[in-house]
Amino acid sequence: MISTPVFAAFASWNEIVDEMRDVINQSYNTYLTGDIDTAKDQVDTAYFGYYEKLGFEKTVMAYVSGARAAKVEYQFSIIKKAMTNRAPNNEVRQALDLLVQYLREDANQLDGKGESALGVFLGSLLIIVREGFEAILVVGAIVAYLLKSGNKKSTKPVYWGAILALGFSVVMAFILNALTGNASGQGQEILEGVTMLVAVAVLFYVSNWMVSKAEAEAWTSYIEGKVQSSITKGSVFSLAFAAFLAVFREGAETILFYQALLAQTQSYVNMVWLGLGIGAVILVAVYILIRVVSFRLPLKPFFLGTSVLLFLMSVTFIGNGIKELQEGNLIGVTPVSFVGSVDILGIYPTLETLIPQILLLAATVITFVMQLKRNKRLSSAAAV
Repeated sequence: MISTPVFAAFASWNEIVDEMRDVINQSYNTYLTGDIDTAKDQVDTAYFGYYEKLGFEKTVMAYVSGARAAKVEYQFSIIKKAMTNRAPNNEVRQALDLLVQYLREDANQLDGKGESALGVFLGSLLIIVREGFEAILVVGAIVAYLLKSGNKKSTKPVYWGAILALGFSVVMAFILNALTGNASGQGQEILEGVTMLVAVAVLFYVSNWMVSKAEAEAWTSYIEGKVQSSITKGSVFSLAFAAFLAVFREGAETILFYQALLAQTQSYVNMVWLGLGIGAVILVAVYILIRVVSFRLPLKPFFLGTSVLLFLMSVTFIGNGIKELQEGNLIGVTPVSFVGSVDILGIYPTLETLIPQILLLAATVITFVMQLKRNKRLSSAAAV
């Protein structure tokens, strides 16, 4: 329950929903006048000025689920699309009422829980683990690949990429926190979306590059008893950049999550730090596990497994990136009723997210098969 000075104007999540409902009703009245752009701006005010700015979205993600937050976010987009298409008044009204219903249900659930030490701890723990897991997988896979292929010296740029990303994340979080209004919230969504899509391109390239080495590296290891790989400066930059993007795309948002959590917590601030600390330990354990397992696996299965992991991460990133751009009003929303949200995999019920994921997955399979065939030809030629 909210009871800190940051949210001094509100005693509960339901009070926030009351104000959001007033803004949403105002947007409907504006829509009735025919001023579509202003009506949509008022919907954005409810989203960026309340749902995001006051930490409603992040609290739902922490204490309810990411899929639920995504469902509510898409309802905002569906309303704006209906307004753009000049849908009948009753259709827009029903969409707005459904949004208020979702918000009220979440507020009742959050207010009903109240504040407890365990609840704050679990919320903090889930934030760091959920937000950091993908970054740890990417960085861990890249570092393990370099170590496994005898390129220990090339791990330093990867570590520096991750460290620089943390620094940039702090600066970006400060900038986003200093800005106010709908424009800053929309800018944050667009920045996150663009970062993710750039990460998709880099991860796809890196994973393709890794799988191209698999057969050749295994053959070299068999002949010489050790891996002799030459990694160009361009390849090292790509690996370091992939690590940078993986950390940066999560970093700033994670800081904002914790700002919201600390603002909502009065009696159990220590539980926030405890959850953060234990979550960080879990992420370190995951990283160590990746390192340990990598040394126990044979070369070829490890290289292929690492490239497959990064391929799948790129599919997840493209879904999340397009979702962010949808929230930033750059890409439209076409709902797909028979698909549910799977937040951890970046799967969302819209054509705009699903079609690029399907195309990328198809390109991944085709590229993977072609590279394996090429590697076998090279291996056969080397054996002659």
